[in-house]
Amino acid sequence: MKITATIITFNEELNIQAACESVAWADELIVVDSNSTDATRSIAKAAGARVIINEWPGFALQKQFAVDHSANDWIFSLDADERVSEELLKSIESLKTKNESQLADGYLISRRSFYQGKWIRGGGWYPDRQLRLFKKS
Repeated sequence: MKITATIITFNEELNIQAACESVAWADELIVVDSNSTDATRSIAKAAGARVIINEWPGFALQKQFAVDHSANDWIFSLDADERVSEELLKSIESLKTKNESQLADGYLISRRSFYQGKWIRGGGWYPDRQLRLFKKS
């Protein structure tokens, strides 16, 4: 199970390094940038990402563009302001030890929001499950 981590960006110089570092375990890292005017691209490259510039076609199309340019069949999609926790990393690593026949085609990841210095745990904000790990085929 080889995994490509994808991140789409626009002027994310404050977030991109930590995002890249949180997926450093991936076999490939692709950052698709929408013509940032800050240091996003250079920071991403320094963090080991392959950076591709693509004019903004919309959220879903930009995410799909990243998937289409990945070398691996498994995709982990991350937003620049998100991070992979140690708990999530352990779960992903446990999947990598399984046979392909034991794996689902995709996995929903519980997302926790941090707002004004606090983790939001109620009001429907958690768990905000998103399809983030999936087979592109």
